Amino acid sequence: MARRVREAGLLERRRGYYVRAVGLNVAGTVAVWAAVAWAGASWWVVLLGVPLAVLSARTGFLGHDAGHRQIARSHRVNRWLGYVLGNVMLGMGYGWWNDKHNRHHANPNHVGKDPDVGEGVLVWTRRQAAARRGGVGVWMARRQAWLFFPLLLLEGVNLKVSSALDLRRLPWRARLLEGSLMAVHAVGYGVLAFGLLSPGKAVVLVAVHQGLFGVHLGCAFAPNHKGMAMPGEGERWDHLRRQVLTSRNVRGGVVTDYLLGGLNYQVEHHLFPSVARPNLRRLQPLVREHCERVGLAYVETGLVASYREALRHLSDVGSVARS
Repeated sequence: MARRVREAGLLERRRGYYVRAVGLNVAGTVAVWAAVAWAGASWWVVLLGVPLAVLSARTGFLGHDAGHRQIARSHRVNRWLGYVLGNVMLGMGYGWWNDKHNRHHANPNHVGKDPDVGEGVLVWTRRQAAARRGGVGVWMARRQAWLFFPLLLLEGVNLKVSSALDLRRLPWRARLLEGSLMAVHAVGYGVLAFGLLSPGKAVVLVAVHQGLFGVHLGCAFAPNHKGMAMPGEGERWDHLRRQVLTSRNVRGGVVTDYLLGGLNYQVEHHLFPSVARPNLRRLQPLVREHCERVGLAYVETGLVASYREALRHLSDVGSVARS
């Protein structure tokens, strides 16, 4: 399969696509902030938090692609794109996210190895639910399927806070670089919001922007692995099984591709993480055919069905705490 992918030219970079994507995203962000300045006298201005959230999610998707070296051949160029898109534009530490995401890709859905299924506010396995202690923790575990989407309203802030806390583990030079770039974001964002608007409007705009940004990102990442197979303790799966059986694709067209940032091709992305986002749709038939040939389950659902399966998994796990 890898040979067929290479021969089809799907490993080639798509510089033109990414130049347009980054340019349009930056231009769109500048245009919305200009609209904030123009409409600042009216409370309707807080609705501009919606396009700001959509553009921030686009920035996050582009940072994700840079982290996988999809954009440029040079590791240095991809890293600096990650710093600009992540630290400066989002206030999210690129180094922290890249380390966490690489560990997820190496062992998706594997408890103890994948940080995305580590115990936190939510629990992902029955063992985690059974070990939950404390009144608040048990109460949340019992209701986590209902709380999932409301909690995403805090995800944008959580990414910033987690990035800031992670700075302590970095060597001093990396800490200085990433911390300085995140500070540039914090100061610039504060100056724009509170310099262009009254304090009340600024607070509401920031709340709408960050809340919907978190929901948008969560809705793009949630369908990918939640409710899919989870390797048991001591189990060793080969690379193909480890990436395919733990991943779920989301069926759709151009709109789905845009809203989910190409992550709806999760199986293909996990097998070939360096493949440029616009090539994933062309890669899908090759991967599906190979899975059918070797008898491996290839899961693809609609968007609503993917959320239903993810929430069902959260509910089933939470039932341990309920009992």
